[in-house]
Amino acid sequence: MALLTLLVLTTTASAHADNNADVARLPLRQNGGTWDSGHVQGIAVDGRGGYIYYSFTTLLAKYDLKGNLVGSLVGWHGHLGDLDFNPADGKVYGSLEYKKDASFYIAVIDVSRIDRVGIEAGSSNLFRTVYLPEVATDYRADLDGDGRVEDDEASPDHRYGCSGIDGVAFGRIGGKHYLTVAYGIYGNTARADNDHQVLLQYDISDWAKYASPLIEASPHHRGPAELAGKYFVRTGNTRFGVQNLAYDVSGRRWFMGVYQGAKPNFPNYLLFSVDADTRPRVGSLVGVPGRAVGTWARGEVIPLASEGLKDVSTGIKGWMQKADVGFQPVGRGLFYIATSSGGKHNQTADIELVRWFGSAKSPLLPITR
Repeated sequence: MALLTLLVLTTTASAHADNNADVARLPLRQNGGTWDSGHVQGIAVDGRGGYIYYSFTTLLAKYDLKGNLVGSLVGWHGHLGDLDFNPADGKVYGSLEYKKDASFYIAVIDVSRIDRVGIEAGSSNLFRTVYLPEVATDYRADLDGDGRVEDDEASPDHRYGCSGIDGVAFGRIGGKHYLTVAYGIYGNTARADNDHQVLLQYDISDWAKYASPLIEASPHHRGPAELAGKYFVRTGNTRFGVQNLAYDVSGRRWFMGVYQGAKPNFPNYLLFSVDADTRPRVGSLVGVPGRAVGTWARGEVIPLASEGLKDVSTGIKGWMQKADVGFQPVGRGLFYIATSSGGKHNQTADIELVRWFGSAKSPLLPITR
């Protein structure tokens, strides 16, 4: 595989690369409405256009920067997760899972056409999907050879503990725009091969030939067989992998927001980062059995950034900073961070504008004016 480095994304690209929002226009806080849906999974910001998008699992909500509801998209039963806005085509990209069918997609949504509440995704052509066969292959891996692969955290199957996908983010390498997708990872504390975050990278320049309507009764399998890169970051196990993936061009780094892991031999941080100037190197995937007995599998490994709290016993670095249901850079060291609340039939989300200071104990502080 060519070394199309995930990390040398230092040009002023990306959906966040100042995207280019006038900072004075950005609301300090915003509420994403109350919905009969799942909890908020991620947010996307169109800084130039002036819109903020919220993924509520089975619903996408569109708001302007003044807090006015512009419209919503509904009509699927899969799990819509993290989002990112692509300024190159004006569309929102999000992870979409159908685990029972072992079908994993990137939803490509023409959000410019969301102009009213309750648009049905299935009866319009603004909602397209691209299948990710690499994810399905790892998810369906029958590691114990018993002929069955269950959607179960306790299952010994699923390569790298793959439970699907969640985090998504854009960036550039040279003149090309790449989409990076993070695995969900089962939080099985009894296995040792699920302690890496897995990041897939795609060149989406030819994805128009794959993008297809989603017919839930007959999921399609049209998607790219080739990857631009597959990378591993050892963080220790986290429940369902990277929930929110974000690239901050102003700080030249990637962020991974996670649900806290439970393995006692790891620090179980909530937020991890990777420097954009660090090149992946082929190395051992500690805990993942290799082909030869007593060896570890090999892959392109990326080390964690040097900042943050450091666990002496493992060398793992990160922060106890919640960033798992919405974490979006908007340029100049500013981020929106989301929190969820509510219960069944009344889920809501609140976002707050914060600045990255990077201290070990309090890396983010609210913007007050």
